[in-house]
Amino acid sequence: MSYFSAGPKGDNIYEWRSTILGPPGSVYEGGVFFLDITFSPDYPFKPPKVTFRTRIYHCNINSQGVICLDILKDNWSPALTISKVLLSICSLLTDCNPGKRL
Repeated sequence: MSYFSAGPKGDNIYEWRSTILGPPGSVYEGGVFFLDITFSPDYPFKPPKVTFRTRIYHCNINSQGVICLDILKDNWSPALTISKVLLSICSLLTDCNPGKRL
């Protein structure tokens, strides 16, 4: 079962909307979270900008929805797909990483 989906908001292929379902067994279970994904013209050589639009209380996500996740910054690789990015965000919702607080 997939706990996330993503696709273009409209005709602009650089602006996407994603939906993530709260992972089972996490404090977010049953929640529905919306995220914006913005691709630069340099994608896939530069990471997309991914932000939560749904307010969420999590040690690795700030009040503006910015996510502290290494693969969205220094550990980005052009081999990463949006599915892998969203799967990593789902994992982050299951296991908070207090060492990487915002």
